[in-house]
Amino acid sequence: MWRLILLLLLITVGCKEKRYHDSAVENTVVLQAESLQDVLQFQKNLNEEFKNPKSSPLPDRIRKNFESLDFFEPDTLYRVTATFTRTPEALPFLMPTSTGLKSEEVVYGTLTFMLEGQKHQLEVYQNQELKEQEGFEDYLFLPFSDITNGEETYTGGRYLDMRIPKTDTVVIDFNKAYNPYCAYNSKYSCPLVPRQNRLNVAILAGVKAFKKDK
Repeated sequence: MWRLILLLLLITVGCKEKRYHDSAVENTVVLQAESLQDVLQFQKNLNEEFKNPKSSPLPDRIRKNFESLDFFEPDTLYRVTATFTRTPEALPFLMPTSTGLKSEEVVYGTLTFMLEGQKHQLEVYQNQELKEQEGFEDYLFLPFSDITNGEETYTGGRYLDMRIPKTDTVVIDFNKAYNPYCAYNSKYSCPLVPRQNRLNVAILAGVKAFKKDK
């Protein structure tokens, strides 16, 4: 199995892969071959979205020279198993956005996990309008910030997409963390990361800060 994984590490899609851990690390999930491919496919799809004038958040003057986003090297350390606890009594609230608008959300549950020897908890949200749309009935929104913000990563934090899990455990793969569209274009209105979703660790995974002059 590990020979297959090491062969897959030679694959490049706009990034250089980090050598994956050769043994299980406490409270982390070993990234199997299919999971590595999944991260690389995520990066490829995101780059294609940004190149496409119909889906790209980039202004045309920047998009025409766009080649690839900057990604951290995929790393199993930032793929963790979390305990998912539903919060059925939570009431909808208005989440602030970058433009002053409000997004109606509800805390659907909490995610508790270990990372770098510390216990962390994040709230995961369900948008009350989006859940009425076909294909998004089980969509959950996970915004987070960490101590890399303003340096290696976007100042305002990053997002992860989730689906409502069928069990009380879920894998959080920070290798799929992406920037809100307002990191690329101020015309977009993006939910602000709640204070309670700030992690006091460096999440060196996912999309890095965007440099417009790159």
